[in-house]
This record gives sequence, C-alpha cells and structure tokens, in this order.
Amino acid sequence: MEITIRPIQASDNETLASIIRSSIEAFNLPTEGTAHSDPTTDNLFQHFQKDNSFYWVALEGDKVLGGCGVYPSKGLPAGCCELVRYFLAPEARGKGIGKTLLDQSVATAKELGYETMYLESFPDMKEAIRIYEQNGFEYLDHALGNTGHFACNVWMKMSL
Repeated sequence: MEITIRPIQASDNETLASIIRSSIEAFNLPTEGTAHSDPTTDNLFQHFQKDNSFYWVALEGDKVLGGCGVYPSKGLPAGCCELVRYFLAPEARGKGIGKTLLDQSVATAKELGYETMYLESFPDMKEAIRIYEQNGFEYLDHALGNTGHFACNVWMKMSL
C-alpha cells in the first residue's frame, strides 16, 4: 500500500500519543522528562496550532504510522526551531518513512523562515541518530532552550 504524508488532524491525537509512548517504552527510555510525560503529547493537533509550527503524519491507507514536527520551543535562539515528536510505529521503521518525514519537516522549517533546527534524543535511538547524522545534524555538548525534556542527553543542531 502507498504511504502518504499529510498535516496532522485532531483525529490523529490518540494514535500518535500511543505511538510516541510505546516507542519510548520499547527503547527503555525514561518516561519522566521526555515526550512520554509531556501533557502536550495527548493533544498534538491543538499543540501544533501555534504560529510557526507544523506537524506531518505518515499513513498507510487510513492507518497512522507516525509523525514529525517543527516547533518554536521556548528559549531557542532566534531563527531556530526544534524537530519534535519524531516517532514511528514499529512496522513503519526501516522503510524510508522516517527519512521522508524528516525531509518534509526540514522543508517546512525552511518555508517558515527558520535558519537552524535543533533536536533532542537518546543514544539508544541508534537509527534515528544515524538519520540525523546523515542529514547534516551536528552534536552539541549541551541542551538549547527550555523544552522540558530534561532526560534527553543527545542534542544536535543543523543549519538550514
């Protein structure tokens, strides 16, 4: 079946929250200080109604497989956005869907006028880290801004 990428809809909230939380649990990552405990995870559609933000959703037929967003997180330098809530269901991994979502999010960030993109992750998310490295993200030695995700210990940034 064909994969489609479209903007988030309110009806995606429950499925995306489940994908995000189950992914964090599957990688044995902390639940506190991550998207797992972030209250906005349950209401992503509403969260991404903020100016200069956008969230893309991948689907196979009508089935939501995951998503990826661009967000002006608190405290980031001027012209910088955060790549956020980049998660895929297990059956969607390793098929190029994540790369497509990343490319779409980078293009959207550029269209919104951002100059740099920041992200937070974990070393155990090896495939995601590999994609980030291959796409020009460089490691930072500290967090930027105030995302509230204090448990994350990989920080990366790239110039758009």
